[in-house]
Amino acid sequence: MFKESQKRRIKGDWSDAEWPSYIPKYHLNDFAAIDFEAANGEVTSACSMGVVVVRDDEIVERFYSLMKPVPNKYDFWTTKVHGITYKDTNHAPLFPEVWFQIADKVMGLPMVAHGISFDERVLKALHQLYHIPYPNFKFYCTHLGSQQLVPELENHKLQTVAKHFGYDLAENHHNAVADAEACAVIALNIF
Repeated sequence: MFKESQKRRIKGDWSDAEWPSYIPKYHLNDFAAIDFEAANGEVTSACSMGVVVVRDDEIVERFYSLMKPVPNKYDFWTTKVHGITYKDTNHAPLFPEVWFQIADKVMGLPMVAHGISFDERVLKALHQLYHIPYPNFKFYCTHLGSQQLVPELENHKLQTVAKHFGYDLAENHHNAVADAEACAVIALNIF
């Protein structure tokens, strides 16, 4: 969590008008961290989703599911990154079935992702694809946030920042729920 001296230093850096939208102004006690893995370059091609729910500064729920991507094809490089293949998801549920398993648990919470330019775009695109009303989540970014708030790190990749805060992703990196949990740990320490 922020130390009081950090809060003052950070709040002193920006006026309200200049405050970055990807960093919350006040400590987040309750939020959901989200991560998607993609099958290909299409924004709707999420093939897995991980969500970690935090309440009162504690992780209270972990959710993971494979999903059938749209379009249902895999690029060599994406499979090389996360190991998920067409065979794994050809009979997996579509996004609406997966989303409705977790939607009530995240409704009204701010979302946190390590790279909101990807995860927020995917979540919005999937809601649009399936004509599900988008809840207009407020998104915060642990990647951009860590660049501002922990600038001394050698880089700000998920595994580097998570390890700095005691969460080792060595075995499970690119597993959506492990990545979401790493993001939650980072958020608990910087937001």
